[in-house]
Amino acid sequence: MCGRFTLIATPNEVEDIFASIDLEPFPPRYNIAPTQPVLVVLPAPPREPGSNLPDRQAVLVRWGLIPSWAKNPADMPLMINARAETVLEKAAFKTAMRHRRVLVPTTGFYEWRRDGKTRQPFFIRPKGGGLIAFAGLMESFSEPGGSEIDTAAILTTSANETLAPIHDRMPVVIKREDFARWLDCRTQEPRDVLDLLKPVQPDFFEAIPVSDRVNKVAKLGPDLIERVEAPAAVPKPKVLKKGEEPDQLRLF
Repeated sequence: MCGRFTLIATPNEVEDIFASIDLEPFPPRYNIAPTQPVLVVLPAPPREPGSNLPDRQAVLVRWGLIPSWAKNPADMPLMINARAETVLEKAAFKTAMRHRRVLVPTTGFYEWRRDGKTRQPFFIRPKGGGLIAFAGLMESFSEPGGSEIDTAAILTTSANETLAPIHDRMPVVIKREDFARWLDCRTQEPRDVLDLLKPVQPDFFEAIPVSDRVNKVAKLGPDLIERVEAPAAVPKPKVLKKGEEPDQLRLF
């Protein structure tokens, strides 16, 4: 899954990579958490012929998708992620998958490796750093008072070889050359972009052990992504075959 991520980039960098309209200044964010505002990129409204404005726009939405048909969001689970394998089947996501695919700019995310009762956090970023995009879905929900709230979820897939020892899921990364195809909900139906919903190659990310300060949403500084000495993973106990003795009891 993806439960925390970062956006440590300038507005100009986001504009350059995503070809989006001018952005308001924003600070680097080291610990973006569910229900907080997140930046997403989507196609811009139709332009006048000959317009020089960008074809994409960037907007802030709530991280945690609320389906348009929801009667009481408080009664629904917090849907920050959507599984790529079932996204076309789930009522909460299939309409957004057809009509409102977005990109989520990011510079990395956090994942936790469970070792018994302890959990070691890792900051997972592209090797060498840089700005990338997660596959996202957006939905607008009309509140009882008449106001409208835009919400989003991040698509996840099975972890690649690099991240599998940490967690069995990872966010879907959309490569720059596939931005246009992912965002094109007019000519590209969901089945046409399913090939993009796969793990990135094993050498794309690096995992950096970090301190458990990231566990607290109130912690926001750059120290969250500093490397720490991580304990070795606890090996899983060997499952003995029928008639096999534990090593320490085996007779020779």
